Amino acid sequence: MNAAEFNLCVDNHADGVYRFILKSLGDKELARDVVQEAFTRLWERHEEVNNEKAKSYLFTTAYHYMIDTIRKNKKQAKLEDYHTIDLSVEPSHVDLKEILNQAVEKLPEIQKTVVLLRDYEGYSYEEIGQVTGLNESQVKVYIYRARLSLKNYIGCLQNVI
Repeated sequence: MNAAEFNLCVDNHADGVYRFILKSLGDKELARDVVQEAFTRLWERHEEVNNEKAKSYLFTTAYHYMIDTIRKNKKQAKLEDYHTIDLSVEPSHVDLKEILNQAVEKLPEIQKTVVLLRDYEGYSYEEIGQVTGLNESQVKVYIYRARLSLKNYIGCLQNVI
């Protein structure tokens, strides 16, 4: 991959990688850092990565770096997490998109990842397997379980009202 192909790769895939990571993390700044690191790692290996495989390499690298970041952040407890007071007010009207986002956030990490890659980014089962390191059957099972959980969560009348 040369510099022109790398720049084209940035133009074509930066938004998709960012959306995927942002949906997974829910933190804009952290998502930007993860995406930037993925592109940095791609550039460091640009001679080894084939241009046709760049998208898969980016999503895989971003996914693995995101998991590492999540693990690292779990180990570092922040003081402000222990001293916050929740002063939020429940809105009287919640739209379906918000409910769906809440439901996705409640999924286990691997289910959340495969659903985001499949339903939000349009990846095939095989591509999701390459990104996550799962085989195609495992991907299908996780997607099925995630969709079932989402259906049950959204189907509950208390969550919609």
